[in-house]
Amino acid sequence: MRFSVAFWHTFRGTGGDPFGAPTKMDIAPDGKTLEESNANLDEVVALAKELQGRKIRPLWGTAQLFMHPRYMHGAATSSELGVYAYGAAQVKKAIEVGGFYVLSQNMGVYARFLEAAVAYKKKIGFNVDYFVRYDWDAATSANFLRKYGLAGEFKLNIECNHATLSGHSCHHELETARINGLLGNIDANTGDPQIGWDTDQFLTDIGEATMVMLSVVRNGGLAPGGFNFDAKLRRESTDVEDLFIAHISGMDTLARGLRNVAKLIEDGSLDELVLKRYQSFDSELGALVEAGKADFELLEKKAMEWGEPKVPSAKQELAEMIFQSAL
Repeated sequence: MRFSVAFWHTFRGTGGDPFGAPTKMDIAPDGKTLEESNANLDEVVALAKELQGRKIRPLWGTAQLFMHPRYMHGAATSSELGVYAYGAAQVKKAIEVGGFYVLSQNMGVYARFLEAAVAYKKKIGFNVDYFVRYDWDAATSANFLRKYGLAGEFKLNIECNHATLSGHSCHHELETARINGLLGNIDANTGDPQIGWDTDQFLTDIGEATMVMLSVVRNGGLAPGGFNFDAKLRRESTDVEDLFIAHISGMDTLARGLRNVAKLIEDGSLDELVLKRYQSFDSELGALVEAGKADFELLEKKAMEWGEPKVPSAKQELAEMIFQSAL
């Protein structure tokens, strides 16, 4: 299990609103010009390389394209061409200093922006995965990537709290990304489903962690991605030790989730229930349906031949009991 921490809004957090004007780059301060900002970044990257020699490495990197006032109307989606170009220059520099990658989302010129990022990666031989962190849901993002021919170049960075905001569970979003071959990384946080904003809390719910890890196991892991603690302390947690408690708890919660998944797989009862639920498709007609070869005429003929279908119980309560018993 590969973990990373959010330096800028967790370890450097003040308890205030992070989305205001008095903000800087993640690891290097903004300069008065783009050239000065790039020079500042180069200087800090030199220190980062030194730290990597001590086995401290970034899980992925990102260009900060929303906090500065210039991005008030977006970056790759800005209506101002100068802002669009400035954002592209920041992304170019982020690619050059190395790491994995995350962007935002929209349409049209944004797709051209992503295409340019892919082209530059290939031009300089930067062999990494690109991650898109969506702002609605995984299905919308998958459709966007397919529409613009980018599905083979990008994977999704699923954020559990964003799943909450889109009206889905984190497991739903992970599975949607997984079955579309797009699951690349997880922002391991959670939110309050009763309110409508991004609370970015550390994950402590063992049940939710088990569902998260179930998707990860089904995906065959996340490498080269991992679990990024894109989470903040609660404002009343003011001691330095609270940072350590929160991250330790987050890692332990996911580890317990993984152990629970192992129990469920070894027991096999839950998988057996799912197989039984769909066993009617394990037939000649079912195979035709799944292959797209069963037309309405054939289905009507079978419906008349079989008469009123007998619908078996889905055993939902039994499934829930089996799941809860593993926690």
